[in-house]
Amino acid sequence: MSTHATKTVSLVLGSGGARGLAHIGVIHWLEEHDFEIKSISGCSMGALVGGVYAAGKLDEFEQWVCAITKIDMVSLLDLAWSKNGLIKGDKLINSLTNLVGEQLIEDLPLRFTTVASNIVSEKEVWIQSGKLFDAIRASISLPLFFTPFNINGVDLIDGGVLNPVPIAPTFGDNTDITIAINLGGPPAVQEPKEIIPASPSFLSEELHDKISNFISSFQEAITPNSHDWSAYDVTNQAFEAMQSSIARQKLAAYPPDITIEVPRNICGIIEFNRASEMIELGYDMAQKRLGHLLNNA
Repeated sequence: MSTHATKTVSLVLGSGGARGLAHIGVIHWLEEHDFEIKSISGCSMGALVGGVYAAGKLDEFEQWVCAITKIDMVSLLDLAWSKNGLIKGDKLINSLTNLVGEQLIEDLPLRFTTVASNIVSEKEVWIQSGKLFDAIRASISLPLFFTPFNINGVDLIDGGVLNPVPIAPTFGDNTDITIAINLGGPPAVQEPKEIIPASPSFLSEELHDKISNFISSFQEAITPNSHDWSAYDVTNQAFEAMQSSIARQKLAAYPPDITIEVPRNICGIIEFNRASEMIELGYDMAQKRLGHLLNNA
């Protein structure tokens, strides 16, 4: 344990699916070295990890996500088969609520902001009060995958659509340092045999086919002869590219004190079976990017 003076932190947790489990490793590093997280702003997976941490249940969540099997993951995906999304998300959110407990954002011991997107008004929405898991469910509503979630009469989708690294909610924080974790960082150089496919291979072939067929139903009339990539892969790659581009713009316009860049090709967006690996990666990256702060304390 470090003996340096405690520094207070505003933590910005970006979106990026299963890569967001790296957030857990970063949080562990900060806690082990006496940094005090006073504020969290998160979207999508960043909202989930940040909200669970703010509720004091990160250890329980980490044990849960590291133990979950491929079959368990598929069983949590309750198919909606509606035109606005494939998965309802009720089973997943109910499981997490049972694990963490019912929480109100305004009752959490630290400042917490969940960011979602209102695509009708084309504006990001900051949720800083109300039921914690309602806010998280709105923020994780990945287009086409999860159905939108209605809060106060407004249908909301994934916060990463408009702001994958939501720094702005931390501007008023009176903390020593702002740290942002961008899950859409530059690709890591890998050997060809180690390249992670965009296709969610950890899921059953049946569910992967259902996802692709669901998306294909909206585009068959437009591209009936295009079969080089599955529809899911095209959608996934397009969303990843969009998020990475927006993240670069946000970070350039509103640079935090320190940014931790998680390579966007290091893990597929729904490869949650790699939880332990991603958590360890986050811890190691925190050591590399933040270790100098210990010497400057």
